[in-house]
Amino acid sequence: MPYFVAPDSIVRRIWGTSDTVLFIFAGAAAEFALNMAVDWLYFTGRLPADPLGRLFSTVDYARRIVFADRAGAEKAIDTIAAIHGAVEARRGQSIPTWAYRDVLLMLIAYSIRAFEILEKPLTPLEKEEITDVFCRVGRRMGIPDLPNSYAAWQLARTQHLAANTAVSTHTRHLYQQYRKHLGGPRYALLRAVQGLVVPAGVRDKLQLPGGLWISPAVAFYRLTSRWRFSQLAKNALLPAAYQARILALDAASVDVVSAPLVSPAAGQCPFRHLALKA
Repeated sequence: MPYFVAPDSIVRRIWGTSDTVLFIFAGAAAEFALNMAVDWLYFTGRLPADPLGRLFSTVDYARRIVFADRAGAEKAIDTIAAIHGAVEARRGQSIPTWAYRDVLLMLIAYSIRAFEILEKPLTPLEKEEITDVFCRVGRRMGIPDLPNSYAAWQLARTQHLAANTAVSTHTRHLYQQYRKHLGGPRYALLRAVQGLVVPAGVRDKLQLPGGLWISPAVAFYRLTSRWRFSQLAKNALLPAAYQARILALDAASVDVVSAPLVSPAAGQCPFRHLALKA
């Protein structure tokens, strides 16, 4: 059976555990708040109204692409593209192609960074593989000017961070929503993880902590990742209402593919954390 992502791919290992997925989205939540296309996140108002729910909706789609067979993955990608097209039609504007491209660059970045923080350094071939997978997603969506190698990604990523990120009123409001939905202690933990994961320029713009105080905790977490302590630590990151969904992130690939996806409401973007939309 042909797959969009090979069964032995490093991408499946990265996106097959809740640890790395949560770190990926901690970084994405930070960088989206700075992106100059962040106004698309506010078009329907659903992201600021329910940032945690949108995170898990995004994860469902991303993991469907990673673990499904080729036909299933391509169907999920086409659904994402169609929903974004409907949102564009409602607003009467097109989402900038650079915004789509920047999201893919970001996903490559945080997939690599999260895994290396929690597991081990990736090889050059593994980094090339991660780049290839996400750029194939982008090409299926019709996104132009995608990098064709890890070296080209590094250059494009540097250019994006310099040209397309800035603090705005949306930045401040989105962080207010993070705090509202997480509560003070979890919000502080989120910012600490973000400070460890994001690039220095993003960290400086958001005034995130440097990650030094949480680094020993991450090292201990790595050593105990197969203990019950690991799940307790993950539960500490998100409210109790989401604990079952955290556990589901560790589901076997067959469960990911067979589980029904929640149909988005009209105009809602299920991939909003990954594509700067709705």
